Amino acid sequence: MALIQFREALGQAMAEEMARDDRIFLLGEEVAQYNGAYKVSKGLLDRFGAKRVIDSPISEAGFAGLGVGAAMAGLRPIIEMMTWNFGLQGFDQIINHAAKMLYMSNGQFNIPIVFRGPNGAAHMLGSQHSQSFDAMLTNVPGMKVISPATPYDAKGLLKSAIRDNNPVIFLESEMMYALKGEVPDEEYLIPIGVGDIKRPGKDVTLIAWNKMLHVAVDAAKELEAQGIDAEVLDPRTLQPLDEALIFASVRKTHRLVIIDEGWDFAATSAQIADRVQRECFDDLDAPVVRVNSLFVPMPYAEELEAAVLPSVGRIVQAVKDVLYVGN
Repeated sequence: MALIQFREALGQAMAEEMARDDRIFLLGEEVAQYNGAYKVSKGLLDRFGAKRVIDSPISEAGFAGLGVGAAMAGLRPIIEMMTWNFGLQGFDQIINHAAKMLYMSNGQFNIPIVFRGPNGAAHMLGSQHSQSFDAMLTNVPGMKVISPATPYDAKGLLKSAIRDNNPVIFLESEMMYALKGEVPDEEYLIPIGVGDIKRPGKDVTLIAWNKMLHVAVDAAKELEAQGIDAEVLDPRTLQPLDEALIFASVRKTHRLVIIDEGWDFAATSAQIADRVQRECFDDLDAPVVRVNSLFVPMPYAEELEAAVLPSVGRIVQAVKDVLYVGN
């Protein structure tokens, strides 16, 4: 296996799929001449040419709509949002057109399109550039939402997303693009809607995705030093959710803490908590606890940003709360 960066895994996935199917093209701001704002598309213009790797104007609504139209015409677009904070400008096209077209056309138009880009806070970018859109996007029928945390998962899931005949939202993170991990040399796919146990354990289940997974793993290591064995579960796909895996883990550990970068009100973690407490109520030995970003606009100051985001310390305390143990 090769040890590569998260951005390289995404680039490999797009290159392999573009070589396999000439209907696939990449469109977005700075994806071509500049090799991508985060160098995810490095080398794709040289390999596939300007008809398939296209720099767009600075208009997310415009190029999102162009992508939907291209998908209706039989092409398979990959639309890169420089950040989902900017992608908000294209939500009309994504939600009112991409997600609903199959239904509104009575099955006449599949929309095989992937909208991908970084989601959530990066580092000291302020309140308008640090939002997590998981809950908004998973709340729309007709779209699949993927949020991977490792290079291995990113490549396998992006390839599956590109091959899917439905709109797929692919949530990345600026903070993970340089993250390295092992990726097989041979081709592989990861099914959409299948989660993964990143660390087995018996005392409590920690559910986390995207960059919060790495915070959860760090918390599990600290808990291990204190004699607490935490299982870390990565759903990988948020819509549809691998409920069977989640329920099985909770029925084993009897306790659940969910780590979610989004705000707590009407969050993705709230949906997971609701499903668990409905299906696993008799298996729980404590209420489900959620660790979310604080319900405030993201501050610019570094120490305040850190205070808002979920942290190892907050996760450890939440685990102790559900285990009813002291500090």
